[in-house]
Amino acid sequence: MTLRGLLAVAALLGLTACSTTPTKPVAGTTPAPAGGTPSQYSCDYKALDNGGAFYKDDGPMADIPANIDLIPEPVPRWEPLHKWANRPYTVLGLSFTPLAAPGNSVETGMGSWYGRKFHGQKTSIGETYNMFAMTAASPVLPLPSYARVTNVKNGRSIIVRVNDRGPFHKGRVMDLSFLAACRLGYAMQGSAELKVESLLPPDAPTSVLAQAKQQVDAPLPFDGDPKPVPVANTDAGVYLQLAAFSSLANAESFRDRYASMLDGNSAKLVIQSSGAVHRVRIGPYPDRQSALAAAETLTGQHNLQAVIAR
Repeated sequence: MTLRGLLAVAALLGLTACSTTPTKPVAGTTPAPAGGTPSQYSCDYKALDNGGAFYKDDGPMADIPANIDLIPEPVPRWEPLHKWANRPYTVLGLSFTPLAAPGNSVETGMGSWYGRKFHGQKTSIGETYNMFAMTAASPVLPLPSYARVTNVKNGRSIIVRVNDRGPFHKGRVMDLSFLAACRLGYAMQGSAELKVESLLPPDAPTSVLAQAKQQVDAPLPFDGDPKPVPVANTDAGVYLQLAAFSSLANAESFRDRYASMLDGNSAKLVIQSSGAVHRVRIGPYPDRQSALAAAETLTGQHNLQAVIAR
């Protein structure tokens, strides 16, 4: 069993749904639902002779389908969430709590992509992974759901359908399909800094709209008495976001729980409020590199999902 398959089992992920694939088929795929349009970005990729740019055998196939630029981006629509794939889970010593509903999450962090190593295998919701479809894997976004993903460096932006779990690496926010990464312009590099915005389809049920306003990260165990830390409302500097709440009281409770875990960094733990959303963040850091390094420490030592957010 592959690592991704093993992780899917470990996370109690499961069975059925329908995938979003090209309108004009490529080899080994089936037509997608109508409504998508071809992307404005072409997939310009040339394989490297030494193969050193990819992890093991996860690079693309030797021949990229000729009609790859005609494959449309998905159109966000409401789909019932998978029964098993949205439960809290632990993988490789890291704990994750998927969001209860799409539409209230914006993350910035490193993103990667996966290719032929998993092409044709099952995703966490039982669909067949197609590296030439506009899909993605996320450790916490609801499955299935949709997201707008932007390459921070070049400004390219696409929409993907999230139908798998991963990546399970510290500080990484998303694994894109080969095609999605290629259109964003980083397939040759293997990874890039991405902005990931969860999308709430316009036809979502009223109950889901209400859930989207109450997204929280599940509390983790802590020891000792909480230390007092300030409440702040500021957009200056680079911050790591740990959680978001619609209730200020819940945000304060989360902040107090984790203040005792952060030792000398507890004074950097603040609440930034914008309208009815109260975000628990730590910072500011002088630059993105410092923030990403801190995110790896928080993820590895404290099992906190820390992502860059300004």
